[in-house]
Amino acid sequence: MAEEIKSKVMTSDAGRPIGDNQNSLTLGDRGPIVFEDFLLFEKMAHFNRERVPERVVHAKGSAAYGTFTCTNPDLAKYTTAKVFENGKKTPTFLRFSTVGGEKGSADSERDPRGWALKFYTEEGNWDLVGNNTPVFFIRDPLKFSDFIHTQKRDPETNLKSPRMMWDFWSLSPESLHQVTILFSDRGTPDGYRHMNGYGSHTFSLINANNELFYVKYHFKTKQKIKNFTRQEADHMKSVDMDHSQSDLFSAIEKGDFPKWTVQIQIMPEAEAATYHINPFDLTKVWPHSDYPVIEIGELELNRNPKNYFAEVEQAAFDPKNIVPGMGFSPDKMLQGRLISYPDAHRYRIGVNYNILPVNAPKCPYASYNRDGSMRFDDNGGASPNYEPNSFGGPTQDPKYTERPTTYATATVGRFDHREHDGDYYTQPGNLFRLMDAGAQQRLCENIAGGLGQVEKRIQDLQINHFYKCDPKYGEGVAKAIGRDIKEIVKDEALVSA
Repeated sequence: MAEEIKSKVMTSDAGRPIGDNQNSLTLGDRGPIVFEDFLLFEKMAHFNRERVPERVVHAKGSAAYGTFTCTNPDLAKYTTAKVFENGKKTPTFLRFSTVGGEKGSADSERDPRGWALKFYTEEGNWDLVGNNTPVFFIRDPLKFSDFIHTQKRDPETNLKSPRMMWDFWSLSPESLHQVTILFSDRGTPDGYRHMNGYGSHTFSLINANNELFYVKYHFKTKQKIKNFTRQEADHMKSVDMDHSQSDLFSAIEKGDFPKWTVQIQIMPEAEAATYHINPFDLTKVWPHSDYPVIEIGELELNRNPKNYFAEVEQAAFDPKNIVPGMGFSPDKMLQGRLISYPDAHRYRIGVNYNILPVNAPKCPYASYNRDGSMRFDDNGGASPNYEPNSFGGPTQDPKYTERPTTYATATVGRFDHREHDGDYYTQPGNLFRLMDAGAQQRLCENIAGGLGQVEKRIQDLQINHFYKCDPKYGEGVAKAIGRDIKEIVKDEALVSA
């Protein structure tokens, strides 16, 4: 075999040199991702096929069926979606998961928790896919596979690597907000019932007047927040690797149905352009003082799956699945997921994943998609598989045409997200200051467990980030790894006396 020719310049799989591997190709710095971004799609398509057959991320999960009940009579001013009619009850399916661990990993690992919720509405399935955190580590999907690689196993040792994690985070300061959450008490929730869920991304709602409102979804547990300390989480690994699964299943089995209060934040479309925070940045939250939460209903889980593989392992959630009265946003991470998620499902469980019982709509549906591996229904029978046709096949209805979205004239390019927004420190600093002294100390000690194992140059860079969030944050982490903050923060004007 001829010797592989290696280049010092990063290229595409076909050898095309890459000039920017940090930023997706967008219409303006806040605009949507464009379809011509060959690099983003190549990276995500390759990433989605790296593991066979378990999910690349969110491999280990638990799920249950339930009901969403809308209790707010005033939502018609925001949306025509029937799921939000007052008193409407909609069947749901919610899958919880850890993110970075393999299928056999422990439920109590320090990790974000996935929150994938399917609403079987009368207008089709609505899939809301988020986490138990309102933010994420990155703001551009081009970096997603790079980030997840750092959470998986070292290609040489096949071990989890604090060095890879902290090297990436120290070079990606936009991760600070999520890192602060991850290493706080919230990074090790005591089961799935005792944590909140979030849609995380910015979505949109559209009313009968064709007015658009941007929206954030929140699910607040009614079981009260319960978290493990680091020591308790480590102990649970030796007691019950499947603690979250057994806790959820047992509670529902005995009729102790978990519930969440469902809330939204609403931002009128016009305000997004002038809001002082980029409302489409997944590393930031909308402060409740600016956009208060509005209670809209209750989610209850009340039925366990009968077959784990058929209903949980084969469950597929697509952020692209919305219903009339809803829309998306220029959130870059969301836009990347709109293509990445269905692509991953087609690879993992086949092109016909949408007609598997757990994924199929409960309302009438009709499509001209045919054939493909494992087609297990009548495949459309003798009906035509094309449109238009003159044989009475389903036809389009113009009333469901998507609302046009207007963007200011902008240039397509790879806009440096760090150049346009370098405030990585305000929100994680605010979060740190919300914690009591005990929680702050546990946060610093949790970080020290991994950061203390890596080179000093990585420690120095990361602790400087923490210090800019809040001096006590940087000092606490430095002390926890046995370092002197004055040896790390070189700008004497920054270092407290």
